[in-house]
Amino acid sequence: MKHAATDGRQDRPTRIGVISDTHGQVPAPALGVLEEVSMIIHAGDLDTPEVLDHLRRIGPTVAVRGNMDRGAWTERLPVADTIDVGDVRIHIRHILADIDLDPAAADIHLVVSGHTHRFEEIRKNGVIYLNPGSARLPRAGSPASMAVVIVRGNRAQIERVDL
Repeated sequence: MKHAATDGRQDRPTRIGVISDTHGQVPAPALGVLEEVSMIIHAGDLDTPEVLDHLRRIGPTVAVRGNMDRGAWTERLPVADTIDVGDVRIHIRHILADIDLDPAAADIHLVVSGHTHRFEEIRKNGVIYLNPGSARLPRAGSPASMAVVIVRGNRAQIERVDL
């Protein structure tokens, strides 16, 4: 499924809130960040439909199914999705190792994943790989985190947000 999102002006940046592994609840500090963005990406493990409903009340939301997302409500969630924001193509999948395409060959600029509960930003072959960490249940001594992606034209800038 393809989506297009812009703020209507090419010279103004589009701010995207990127969150993952909320496991049933979005913490208040994350909600504050999400209320300041143009759109939200959730990279899976919402655990409940209420999380998705809450995010959609804040603003346009793209979410994929994580390995902990189970039940009839998850049937409407894709396992992976690709969206265009400005001139930046973003591919979203909960588990990075499960990606079944070559992002560089598919002209993808940013790959968003979750699952590990640890923030990570890696640049490889012209592609940014972003894991925003877990907004609620960080692992290995990492702080709870998320990210804001600022898209201007064909460039994406990542801002880590510790919660």
